[in-house]
Amino acid sequence: MDADINFYFDPVCPFAWMTSKWVRQVQEQRDYTVDWRFISLRLINAQVDYDTHFPSEYEAGHTAGLRLLRVAARARAEHGREAMAPLYAAFGTHIFDTAPGPDNHRTEGEVRELRGTREFAEPILAEAGLPPELAEALDDESWDIEIQQETDEALSLTGKDVGTPIIHFEPPAGAAFFGPVISRLPHEDSAVELWDHVVGLARFPGFAELKRSLREQPQLAAFGVDADTVGKQEDWHGGSRRQQK
Repeated sequence: MDADINFYFDPVCPFAWMTSKWVRQVQEQRDYTVDWRFISLRLINAQVDYDTHFPSEYEAGHTAGLRLLRVAARARAEHGREAMAPLYAAFGTHIFDTAPGPDNHRTEGEVRELRGTREFAEPILAEAGLPPELAEALDDESWDIEIQQETDEALSLTGKDVGTPIIHFEPPAGAAFFGPVISRLPHEDSAVELWDHVVGLARFPGFAELKRSLREQPQLAAFGVDADTVGKQEDWHGGSRRQQK
């Protein structure tokens, strides 16, 4: 697919989801085409000891993300690349834009693990207009080859010390960058202005990095942060809340 933007996402990354919503704003105003591609946080961290480097719930979350990407890979193979936009939108809406119910007593780890199950995936597939039986791919590791290839492709564009999302603008020769990581969704009238600033900077051949590790919790219902609230600030490292205990 020849697209104006290649957007590499992991469905369980909140910052990828927030950035993707902004990219959809820009897409509508600029009439861009977007190819939604895969990058797996679980595969990126395959050699990492989760117990010593991440908060306790991260392994379950990243594993669920890989399982959902297997479903997405099968959906793309059987229903075409055009199926990715509504499927990712449905994943993100249920994972991040839906607040936990008052009767939800699951731990954060249990919530994240649930995202990698048929109970979670099947209704989302139906909502995206896809057959629920695609959820059979959750346990099919043969899709990991394709997901690994796209993960490697994304990292080859930016280097390996990054997280998600990765955006490739005007591929194959255009600029590629990690992020931008945003915690708030811009207003419609400023979305394109922000985009032009980011792309303009990334297009400069000598540009390498502009970064701060302090991040606000994103304005997403899953975090209990609404559009009128500024999320709590946290210190992130290497594209995640990685920690060395």
